[in-house]
Amino acid sequence: MQYHQHRAGTEESENVYAERFASFGTTVFSEMTKRANERGAINLAQGFPDFDTPVEAVEEAVKALRGGENQYARSMGHQPLVEAIAWKIEHDYGLKYDPWDEVLVTSGATEGIASAFLGLLNPGDEVIFFEPHYDSYPACASMAGVKSRFCTLHFPEFQVDIDELERCFSARTRVVFINTPHNPTGKVFSRDELEHIAERCIQRDVLVITDEVYEHITYDGEKHVPMASLPGMRERTLTISGAGKTFSMTGWRIGWATGPRNIIAAVQRAHQYVTFAPSTPLQTALGVVLRTIGDGYFEDLRRAYAARRALLLEALQEAGLKAAIPRGTYYALADFTDLWQGDDRGFVRHLIERCGVAAIPPSAFYTIHPEEGKRLVRFAFCKRLETLSRAVERLRRFRP
Repeated sequence: MQYHQHRAGTEESENVYAERFASFGTTVFSEMTKRANERGAINLAQGFPDFDTPVEAVEEAVKALRGGENQYARSMGHQPLVEAIAWKIEHDYGLKYDPWDEVLVTSGATEGIASAFLGLLNPGDEVIFFEPHYDSYPACASMAGVKSRFCTLHFPEFQVDIDELERCFSARTRVVFINTPHNPTGKVFSRDELEHIAERCIQRDVLVITDEVYEHITYDGEKHVPMASLPGMRERTLTISGAGKTFSMTGWRIGWATGPRNIIAAVQRAHQYVTFAPSTPLQTALGVVLRTIGDGYFEDLRRAYAARRALLLEALQEAGLKAAIPRGTYYALADFTDLWQGDDRGFVRHLIERCGVAAIPPSAFYTIHPEEGKRLVRFAFCKRLETLSRAVERLRRFRP
């Protein structure tokens, strides 16, 4: 067995992590949240709301706990939830999935992604990601022994360069991975971009895995387009989503995957050994919520986040940062080079020390072109208006 050694102070210690994780340290989210807590900074770094999930979801969870829903659920998902997921996807997008063998409930979207790579791909296969990317994507690929390739989206528009994407394909390419709406850029992939990607995947017989956890958080009339809804793509697309972002319940860790039964069966082969099944009472509660909460909830969600977005973008402009306008998610990327001559990590440290606001240095989200992120900073605006207003006042007073 190979392992890494290092010295901590005067004591020698051994790190016995696997070689596949040699390039992956502690996530930047944990690092920045820890630094924010230590300094008492307002945390606009990690993307979790500081307000609670809808009260009806909590009440349904309590009801399920008290109603005896406390044993293992079916590994692929508890009946009330898989049926509700299939119903909602058809309601929202007109896509039909069999709840029994085309829907899989996972322990958050991240576990769904990891199980997808483990269940669908073989060591030596290749997956194409768009960077900047959520940091767990290449780590999940690494766990499966898969090689990652990257197509870079460039600030501030983050448009897909089809020629650059073409160069990422090889004879070993098995999957193109898409996150839309996109973290950390706030980009919503256009129908035209998705059609270009779909055309190339069909030509090469390549699968698509999509992370669509921000599907209900879009702005300025932008509409989320599921890749699976495009002609010829339902049969080759695994769609991953979840409840954490939509219902401000990131601690519930309920995600799901939908796709054709052969793809879902492959993902389930891994999932059953990774977590077997998420929490039964929470699945029961969410199944009720998905069916009963009503379309008005999602409209209110978009309006509430649009107001927060406007508040943050105005403050960033006043502080001298050049922000890319997010069309989806609850993140904003901004260029700080008019204010700071160092890199993104130095700027974030300075922001915490001098301003009392924590953000994310996004170079951690780039693999082949980290210099793209070294001039940028990412803010999360999924906070109470009071929290965000306090952060905004501090940003408005910011001086390097």
